[in-house]
Amino acid sequence: MTFSAARLPGRRALLLSMALWGASVLPQVAQAQATAFTQSLAASASADEAIAEWYRSTGYETLWTGPEDAERRAVFLTAIASADLHGLPKARYDVAALTAALGAAVTEGDRGRVEVEMTRAYLAWAHDLSSGALTPKDVDGGILRDITRPDPQASLRALVADPQAALDGLMPTSAVYVQLMKAKLDLEAQVATGGWGEPLAMVTLAPGDTGPDVVALRDRLVRMGYLSATATASYDRALQAAVQGFQLNHGLTADGSLGEGTILEINKTPEDRLKSVIVALERERWMDIDRSVKHVWVNLPDFKARIIDGGRVIFETRVVIGKDVPDQRSPEFSDEMEHMVINPSWGVPRSIVVKEYLPLLRQNPNAVGHLQIIDGRGRVVPRGSVDFSGSFPYGMRQPPSDGNALGKVKFMFPNPYNIYLHDTPSKSLFDKEVRAYSHGCIRVADPFDLAHELLSWQSDDAEAEFEAALDTGRETTVKLLKTLPVHLVYFTAYPDTKGRMTYRRDVYGRDAAIFNALSVAGVESPGVQG
Repeated sequence: MTFSAARLPGRRALLLSMALWGASVLPQVAQAQATAFTQSLAASASADEAIAEWYRSTGYETLWTGPEDAERRAVFLTAIASADLHGLPKARYDVAALTAALGAAVTEGDRGRVEVEMTRAYLAWAHDLSSGALTPKDVDGGILRDITRPDPQASLRALVADPQAALDGLMPTSAVYVQLMKAKLDLEAQVATGGWGEPLAMVTLAPGDTGPDVVALRDRLVRMGYLSATATASYDRALQAAVQGFQLNHGLTADGSLGEGTILEINKTPEDRLKSVIVALERERWMDIDRSVKHVWVNLPDFKARIIDGGRVIFETRVVIGKDVPDQRSPEFSDEMEHMVINPSWGVPRSIVVKEYLPLLRQNPNAVGHLQIIDGRGRVVPRGSVDFSGSFPYGMRQPPSDGNALGKVKFMFPNPYNIYLHDTPSKSLFDKEVRAYSHGCIRVADPFDLAHELLSWQSDDAEAEFEAALDTGRETTVKLLKTLPVHLVYFTAYPDTKGRMTYRRDVYGRDAAIFNALSVAGVESPGVQG
């Protein structure tokens, strides 16, 4: 039977009319609201293709602003509240601003815009925490490290699958990173309590000295944790040992005396050290490496090369790094050591040929007689046939010899930068505290010991094998049966194997540039100004 509302008595007809209106209009209202949300979301996401792609692929499902998204919202807002702990620019993912925007979202258009803001903040957080807030090469052209950036779609899929696990998995997993975070908190506590006291006067001291300058030194070392408190005013053995401990932790000559270099380092404030730690945290976020495998670790400001196996140092030697001039600073990168060359020839880099040797040869064709002129096929060209006054389409090479610039052995990890480890005839440079004298390559103080160590992994008599090749006087390439990761790094703040923080001088000024860039990006820390 058919009927109409008009045939029903008064009130019943009205009620039925309202019900029929609601049944037809409410879906329309809901549809209009959904359309408004989708349009707002799509418009807000249009400036970021990664975000736009995600929402298109999910049919514009919410990540943050739906009633079912409460848990995901909560864990994310909790995570980004820790930005200061990591030394990250919290304004990029401002928890207070996002919370306020969520609370102020009244219309569907508001909700769409907040949805995108939350996603943009999450992707920034995932990017910065997992792989660094800065692009290294943009800060310093010598930082040639390849950075593995997270894929936005993969980051968002992980968030949907398990929000807490996705957020927990962003932080670097190295123990070093956790130790640096602790050091940051400790230094901030030192800043809050007034630091390490007044700086020392520029007065050199030695064991046996007495007086107020000795007391000031003692008090500062007590506050820094290197010495137990005592009432004596003499430079005794305990104070000498404390000074040596400080010197060892700061890359200084550990003679136990207070010289100018040691005074300058002791007078560094907690704020100064905090800058180094903040930079080290950023550098750790760039280090996508496996520290569990055996590797060579060359920390440039430390002037040391180490072989580390399972967290244990199994070999260590002093090194000389590149000069602090624009085109000779040693770069930072990672590669694989593949072979060594015993009795190497030195192929003179083109920059050295042009800048250093050609001017000499134009004045005197017989200059630098220890170097050969070679053509493009490596054949020696008689000097008498070369016109040094014009163009110079030749290379230069130093054959194997006792005075060869590369010494008796070089260690190769082929790379586009022509950087490697090698011996040197200039042994006196290893006695210096600051060892930045090369053209960029890494000179090794104990190259034979390094060769023996490397060969011992594939030979029953490494020393004899090395000496036999050395005695021939001929250039000999020895392939490593297993390649060895090599990491050229630059840390002015780093925990030692016992977890105690060590500090080094910023010999190239790279860390200062990184800290300034972090400050511009919005990184803040108590008591520290950019």
